[in-house]
Amino acid sequence: MTPVEGWQAALDARGELAPEVASEIVSVHGDRGVRAMEAVSEGRVKAYRDFTVVVGHAAEYVVENGGCTCKDAEYNLDRDDPTQRCWHALAVEIARRVDRVDVHDMWYSDVRDFL
Repeated sequence: MTPVEGWQAALDARGELAPEVASEIVSVHGDRGVRAMEAVSEGRVKAYRDFTVVVGHAAEYVVENGGCTCKDAEYNLDRDDPTQRCWHALAVEIARRVDRVDVHDMWYSDVRDFL
């Protein structure tokens, strides 16, 4: 089992972000893991009918199939390496496993019209 699969399995089994799992996430993903857990604890992972979105400090980022619309994901990361994920994509993975996704029964494209 890879380190990423390890923390994912631990979250799936526990259903909560226990300190030892949080430590595993940080050991694999560093500061990106810390930022992801902060976003989850602050309720900034939102699921709409069409997309899952993570609310950042300056913008909102669409996360789909493990990829993200942020510049970090676009320029800095190897999509084929599961240890290299932006904090937005990590936040979605964590939030889904601990049932902390804020679900909205509406289309994100409609929400964007108001922003």
